[in-house]
Amino acid sequence: HVQLVESGGGSVEVEGSLTLSCVASGITYVGPCMGWFRQIPGKERERVATMGGYGRTSYSASAAGRFTITRDKGKNVVYLQMDNLKPGDTGTYYCAVRLNSGCPIRPGDFEHWGQGTQVTVS
Repeated sequence: HVQLVESGGGSVEVEGSLTLSCVASGITYVGPCMGWFRQIPGKERERVATMGGYGRTSYSASAAGRFTITRDKGKNVVYLQMDNLKPGDTGTYYCAVRLNSGCPIRPGDFEHWGQGTQVTVS
């Protein structure tokens, strides 16, 4: 039974920083594709950043240069360091894992999801 637990959301001022954490359990190997997605009110869920098993990362255009996804070595724990936050970053942030091969960017390609954590920038 795969479970993802996010933490680290909250309220922050414009240009501030937050770090989100995601702990994945119930996965029998280390290094599946993991990612961060967000859902802004009125919009579809969208990719923020993903990391494959060999550490290859991918970012959305809005996240590139401001956000950084990292993984604890040897663990299925990922972080999202968010800097220079803007009001447009406000939303619910979700961690997800894909156990099949590859590390795509579409939310529908990820099988397991956390409950989400709220980020508010004002």
